[in-house]
Amino acid sequence: MSIDYAGFRRELESFARSACPPEIRAVVAAGQKITKREYQAWQQILNAQGWGAPSWPREAGGTGWDIRQRLIFEEVMAENDCPPLYHHGLGHIGPVIIRFGTPDQKARFLPRILDGSDWWCQGYSEPGSGSDLASLSTSARLEGGAWVVNGQKIWTSHAHEASMIYMLVRTSKEAKKQEGISLLLVPMDTPGITVRPIKTIDGWHHLNEVFFDDVRVRADNLIGEVGKGWTCAKFLLERERLPPANVARLELMRRQVTQLVEEAAQAAAGQRDFGGLHHKLLLCEADVKGARVMMAQATDDLIHQRPLGVQPSAIKMTCADVAQRLTTIALDAVGPDAAHRFLADAGEDVPDATWIQNYMFTRARTIAGGTSEVQRNVVANELLGA
Repeated sequence: MSIDYAGFRRELESFARSACPPEIRAVVAAGQKITKREYQAWQQILNAQGWGAPSWPREAGGTGWDIRQRLIFEEVMAENDCPPLYHHGLGHIGPVIIRFGTPDQKARFLPRILDGSDWWCQGYSEPGSGSDLASLSTSARLEGGAWVVNGQKIWTSHAHEASMIYMLVRTSKEAKKQEGISLLLVPMDTPGITVRPIKTIDGWHHLNEVFFDDVRVRADNLIGEVGKGWTCAKFLLERERLPPANVARLELMRRQVTQLVEEAAQAAAGQRDFGGLHHKLLLCEADVKGARVMMAQATDDLIHQRPLGVQPSAIKMTCADVAQRLTTIALDAVGPDAAHRFLADAGEDVPDATWIQNYMFTRARTIAGGTSEVQRNVVANELLGA
C-alpha cells in the first residue's frame, strides 16, 4: 500500500502546532538551551501519540516509519520549533540495547526510555582518554555477584540531570586494550557516584566530571559479552555521529540566522554593508542541502543494514563546520553590543546575546563525538587504507 506522504506531513504539522506547549516552542525558537524539562515533557507527549521512537523497529516500540517518513518528521518538528528527540536514550543506548541486549534488559530499559522515565548520559571520555578511547582506565571487577566500579569520567553531558549512565569500563588488562572493555548500565543514584559541574565558556551547564568510588552494579546490567564492549561502543559511535535531527536542526538554524541578518540590515538602514554575510549564508545553504542528501542516503543504508562506511564521519564534519559558520555569521550580525550584554547578563533574557552563547557553544561541535581530526583519520583509513 502506497503512503500518502503529503497527508502524513499535514498530520505531523497539525500535531506539532497543537500538541507542543507554547512555552517549549518559545525556548527552541529563541535558540536557548533545551533542558531535561523541555526534552522530557515533549518525549512524554510524543510517546502518548505512539511516536516516541521514530527510528526504532516496531517490535521494540518504534513507529516502523520508512526513511521518507522519518525525514519528514524531523523537518516538520524543526520547522515548528519542537525540541529534537533526546539523543542519549533514543539515539545512542536504545539501539545498542535493541542490538546487543538480553530479553530481560530490553524489557527493563526500553519502555523507560520511550516514556521518558529514565534519562541517560554517556560515560566514555576520561582524563587522558579522549580521542584514544580504548586507553580508558575506569575499572570494574566482579565481586559477590556485582560489578564494582572505580574511576572517573569527564566531559559527561547531562550527568547532573541523568538517572542512568551507560559507561565503558575496563574488565581486563591482559588482552588487547580494545578487548578488555565492557559496557555497563549504571543508575546515577547508586552510592559512590559523585557529579561535579564543569563550567564552560558559553555560560550554560552541560558538562560534568563523574567519579565512581566502589560503585556496586548488578551483574546483569552488563550489555553483550564481558570484554566485548568495544563492539557496542563502535556501533553506538556510528549512530552518535549520525543523528537525523542534526540536518533538520541545521536548516532551522540557517533560517534563524538569515532572519537575524535581514533584521540587522534593516536596522542599519544602509549604514553597513551586509553583502559579505549574505554571501556566506548562501554557501551555508548549499552545504546544508548537500548534508541533507548525504543524510538521506545514510539513513537508507542504516535501515537496510548496509555498511555506513565514511558517511557518519563526513556528515558529522559537515554539520559541525556549518553550525560554526552560521553562529559566526550571527555573531557578526549582532555585533559587539550583544557581546557586552552577554558578559553583563549571562545572556538568558537578551535575545541577541543568546547568539553569543550559541557561537561559543558550537565551538565544541568539532570536538564532541570525536574531533574533526579523528573523523578525517576515519575517512582516510576507509578510503586510502592509511
